[in-house]
Amino acid sequence: MAEAAHYTRPTTRTAGQLFDHLTQAPAGHPDGPTTDAAQAITLELVALLTNLRERITVIESHIEQALAAHADAAVFTSLPRSGTVRAATMLAEIGDARGRYPTDNALAAAAGISPSTRASGRAHYVAFRRGCNHRLRHAIVDFADASRAAHPWAQDVYARARGRGHNHAHAVRILARAWLRIIWRCWTDHTPYDPAHHAAVVATRTARLSPPDTGEPVDAHPNRHETSTGVAS
Repeated sequence: MAEAAHYTRPTTRTAGQLFDHLTQAPAGHPDGPTTDAAQAITLELVALLTNLRERITVIESHIEQALAAHADAAVFTSLPRSGTVRAATMLAEIGDARGRYPTDNALAAAAGISPSTRASGRAHYVAFRRGCNHRLRHAIVDFADASRAAHPWAQDVYARARGRGHNHAHAVRILARAWLRIIWRCWTDHTPYDPAHHAAVVATRTARLSPPDTGEPVDAHPNRHETSTGVAS
């Protein structure tokens, strides 16, 4: 369950690598008051961490049972790399009251994924949305970032956002916005996520928006929103 619930970044060292780092470190003084004190502190920290890990396991078990009993569990557990903790967090923050978010735009605004637009006179500003459900934003962004490792579409959306000059955080939010459209639709329809159906829809929309091959030069439309994959520039 831990492997499914948490995402390990490529730069994160494994337990084996950390152990090798410790065993290969230069040896200190084998005895003396300092060594005795360090040994006692280390043993207490190990006992504390062991107990904490046991408590976390118990809590995760309760979360897993509560999630499995919820009517909307399949909507969130069917998402790639959602795991137990991520799925439960998204479900807990979104809830099951469909009237609360009548559109995917309403859900995106609540999650702080869509930008905040402000206008005053002739001035028009688009800024990062700070007033939102921060727990929901963290859950959606965390899920979107993790989904890149398991879903080619998600990685493609992220890569194209980076290609347009966006930094990592902005590109992940763009991906999160694309995922929210899908999550909202599944949640509204009480339907688990179906990757095969998603891939078919994306392929159909891409074919519909692609111009016919006439041998003539084609305008790339660099400023057009990429609606075929649910991505806004």
